[in-house]
Amino acid sequence: MGAQLPGPPAATTRSRILDFGEWGVYKTQNDPRKAKNMRIGDKARALAVLVALLLLVVPMPTTARAQDRAGAFDHYVLALSWMPAFCTLEGARREDARCAPGSALGWMVHGLWPQHAGGGWPEYCPTPARNPSRRETAAQSDLFGAAGAAWHQWNKHGRCTGLSADGYYALTRAALERLVLPAVFDTLHSAVRVSPGAVEAAFVAANPALERDMMITTCRAGVIVELRLCLTRELEPRPCDAALLRRSCPLPEARLEALR
Repeated sequence: MGAQLPGPPAATTRSRILDFGEWGVYKTQNDPRKAKNMRIGDKARALAVLVALLLLVVPMPTTARAQDRAGAFDHYVLALSWMPAFCTLEGARREDARCAPGSALGWMVHGLWPQHAGGGWPEYCPTPARNPSRRETAAQSDLFGAAGAAWHQWNKHGRCTGLSADGYYALTRAALERLVLPAVFDTLHSAVRVSPGAVEAAFVAANPALERDMMITTCRAGVIVELRLCLTRELEPRPCDAALLRRSCPLPEARLEALR
């Protein structure tokens, strides 16, 4: 007789498990391990339902802060940078074109910044307004000093105004045009040490509508770097909030760098 295929193995009372990861498929329906794992599964499903319910009740954090809503602000700060200070502190080291000898750049717009009443400000606000093109930012180089600076100011502050990019740039230009830049700074060919108050007094003398509490001078590393002017949403001068006044240069005197 020919060889016969072996028959099925004798039945045993021991169940076998086919492992598919954490859970198993059992060959016998009454295996005690099956019941145990089913109880664990029931607990896991109950926990998943509880987490889902909590997600419906507890608000999850978002990437944008609640205060960063386009158009939701109280007033503006017009920040003017003294370009020779920028060049001394970092621009010349980066070979920035604005710091080239003979550039003679003095006060330039850093930005027009929306502010909340009492301190704080919105930034990087979501907005349906489209971003400016390279051509549009390049057209603002005379205002901000560089196309990249124009883009950064729109991206961080301009989109919080609720205006279009063109509208933001036009408003910034209008704010600067309402201000008379003191002629005394145009003749600064040697660095001098002055009080922050002297810089502010020069702006008040050139702009009779201004008062000292409507602006601050800031400094860094012993160098005067900016003048910041507080404006209403209609670009009228207004007293600065106490929170901003506390950011004023605390030094009795600081270095005012000469024009390049």
